[in-house]
Amino acid sequence: MSYGNYLLHDPWWLLALALIPLLAWLRGRRGVPALVVPFAAAWYRPSLVTVSRLPAGVAVAGLVLLVLALARPQHVDDRREAHQQGYDLMLAIDLSGSMLAEDNHRPGEGPNRLQVIKPVIRAFIENRPHDRIGIVVFATNAYTLSPLTFDHAWLARQLDRLEIGVIDADHTAVGDGLGVALTRLEQAGREEGRRRQGAFVVLLTDGSNNSGVLTPMQAADLARSRGIPVYTIGAGKDGYTFLPVRDEHGRTITYTQILSDLDENALTAIANQTGGRFFRARDADTVESAFKAIDRAQKIEFEAKSYLVTTELFPWFAVPGLAGLLLAGLFLAWSTLRRRPASAQALGQTVPPRRSPQDEGGPAPARAPFTAGPRALP
Repeated sequence: MSYGNYLLHDPWWLLALALIPLLAWLRGRRGVPALVVPFAAAWYRPSLVTVSRLPAGVAVAGLVLLVLALARPQHVDDRREAHQQGYDLMLAIDLSGSMLAEDNHRPGEGPNRLQVIKPVIRAFIENRPHDRIGIVVFATNAYTLSPLTFDHAWLARQLDRLEIGVIDADHTAVGDGLGVALTRLEQAGREEGRRRQGAFVVLLTDGSNNSGVLTPMQAADLARSRGIPVYTIGAGKDGYTFLPVRDEHGRTITYTQILSDLDENALTAIANQTGGRFFRARDADTVESAFKAIDRAQKIEFEAKSYLVTTELFPWFAVPGLAGLLLAGLFLAWSTLRRRPASAQALGQTVPPRRSPQDEGGPAPARAPFTAGPRALP
């Protein structure tokens, strides 16, 4: 018999509650001696609980609590204990100027490439609550937006702040972006033989490497030596697309056509060399499909051990129940002792006989002569 997280281990004891009204009825039918006191109504003062019923009420409450204690109320807490750890992953996101390009629609009528990928990345982060996730952004140079963290709500807020132009966006340093992400995955205690355990990188770009210190293949060799898979995503459609031209205040004044320069061969080689996979994401749907595929490939299914923690609650009922019965017994005993002297005096005292003068040794009082009829007037 349960209610939420609470249950009664032996609920059959609740049937004993039906006996309590029966005992009260039998007690009411028992004859008791009564003492009639004249003018008692003048002494009566109404009260909320009469003295004679108070011990009975306390006793009934005590019995109810004892019955509930015998039914063994319990609080059950279902706890799950996971023994596996999640992944550490870094997202390397391209913030070069070409990420402002607007694909698959007329100029000014839809989102640019960065606006397309941001909600997909946010959903990807929210779908991996047990992983530590960090973000690296790169254009002409590479920077760490967030180190590895479990605070995904804070991470999502940092993602919302991403805009083209927060860093120098004239070039694209793909190799440096991957290199900084790998550096952020260095951690003692999670490496075996210089190979990183439980980590991977997601690299998203729409261009080719034309800046930075490391080449993409040098960064790929570094990832392979550490055993870190790199999943690469090539964003944007092939061919010509529209790129907005902005003034010094960031306002779009016109559009120009540019030719996509995505280096698919380099991204494919990085993925193959590190044990990852390359995805071509031409629109929002293919970007989402790429992240879902990565999520399935690098997802830990937690095998949690479940156990129940049971807390016995019967002392919370047994202790006040016994206290109520003890209090009722003491009250009845005190009431009996208090009434006994008054009752004995009222029932056992006799009125002493009037003593005659002869008993006192004095003369007997004169008696009037008895006449059978009316006394004649003189």
